[in-house]
Amino acid sequence: MNVVTTVDPRDGRQRETDLRQTTDAELDSAAAAAIGATQWLADLGRNGRADLLDAVADSLEARRTALVDAAESETGLARTRLDAELTRTSVQFRMFGEVLRDGGYVEAAIDHAADTPLGAAPDVRRMLVPLGPVAVFGASNFPFAFSVPGGDTASALAAGCPVVVKAHPSHPLTSQASAAAIAAAVDGAGGPTGTVVLVYGEEAGRALVRHPAIRAAALTGSLNAARAIQAAIDERPDPIPFYGELSSINPIVVLPAAAAERPDQIAEGLFGSFTGSGGQLCTKPGLAFVPADPGGDRLVAALRDRVASAGGAVLLNERIRDAFVVREAELARAGARVAARPEIAAGDGFAVAPALLEVDLAGLSADVADECFGPLMVLVRYAAVADLDRALGTVPPSLTGSIHLAAEDDRAVVRGLVDRLGASSGRIVFNGYPTGVRVSWAQHHGGPWPSTNSLHTSVGATSIRRFLRPLAWQDAPEWLLPEELRDEFSTIPRRVDGRLRPGPSADPAGR
Repeated sequence: MNVVTTVDPRDGRQRETDLRQTTDAELDSAAAAAIGATQWLADLGRNGRADLLDAVADSLEARRTALVDAAESETGLARTRLDAELTRTSVQFRMFGEVLRDGGYVEAAIDHAADTPLGAAPDVRRMLVPLGPVAVFGASNFPFAFSVPGGDTASALAAGCPVVVKAHPSHPLTSQASAAAIAAAVDGAGGPTGTVVLVYGEEAGRALVRHPAIRAAALTGSLNAARAIQAAIDERPDPIPFYGELSSINPIVVLPAAAAERPDQIAEGLFGSFTGSGGQLCTKPGLAFVPADPGGDRLVAALRDRVASAGGAVLLNERIRDAFVVREAELARAGARVAARPEIAAGDGFAVAPALLEVDLAGLSADVADECFGPLMVLVRYAAVADLDRALGTVPPSLTGSIHLAAEDDRAVVRGLVDRLGASSGRIVFNGYPTGVRVSWAQHHGGPWPSTNSLHTSVGATSIRRFLRPLAWQDAPEWLLPEELRDEFSTIPRRVDGRLRPGPSADPAGR
């Protein structure tokens, strides 16, 4: 068996762990255990699973110091960032507990038997039910919130699906410690070990999505990783859904009045947004459209000063560091000139200098408008707002699009930009920055290809929808129906004979 190693990206030091890559036999055992946990999750019911998710959050919080210590040594991310990410992770579990208690997510609908214009119609009742065991691939850039205890795992468990997680090779010890925290909560609830299972190794990941027990897969990662997973899924005799959150450039448009009104403030926000966490966020802005006028010049000068005085950023692993170096060179060959790039001391780790590049609008090409994972942003200087619509057509679809505007901006112009960005992104940000994704009921973290490969979100309450499927019961005896579909049940929102009946928690004032 192959030993799993871990690397500290701050110094490049590699060390062996006590972990081994998962064998085919071990993978079969993990899948069988996940199947065995399916009925236990179903028997818990919505409220029981909500209590389980709260217990997972408590378990993660109780192990905060050890988890953050492990992640810091394996990712090089700042301790304050990791501490905040772990808080977000526990919040995600608690939020899905509230989703379960609310119950509206099951989309319960009842059509009683009736005479209709088409004749006598049967009694039909429908709701969403779990898909079955789910494969989750941990992300490199979020060792907690998008990895073993991340939103994919939380939403799948909430749906009633056991989870087999393929640990990311950049943080195997963090993954192991996170899985142990979840296992402690499951064990405390009397649950089986197959509720959340961890596997290691690239081949195990491919074999996982080919396994007949797996009914869906989710990834936050690169396009290449997504293609490899999809290729493995395509080998199955039966297809399964695959939800990938992938590549995104996240353009920001700064309108002239906004640049003139608050150049320093916007420069500060842009700097933090594209350099925070080493620029290794899926919502990092890679392009910023800035007017070629005095206000834009002041903004760019303020941004250059911040970048020029910045220190190096430690990237997550050697592969990401090497890809960043290659991509920066490609941008230079494509005509992007360096606006600011500090000198940093060479070291043994995976540190790079943040880079601010610049092109004129005429120099914006498909080669420039492509993602660079890491602390790099390209400024695109434009002379006329009217030219932005055509230029934005060069930008690939993204998770987000952002607009900085002022009160005096022409509303027709702003509406046109919103229409353009809305057609090619999943979230539009006004006078803000796309990094920092709120975990909430209204959130949508997705977008057209290549930002994702589906219409679903991977963050927020509705991400649970990925791991559910509709099932209808026709003329079923009352005792056989799920409680959510029985006539006397009224504790969740339901649509009965075409009319929406809110649950008891609904605001009586209709707000």
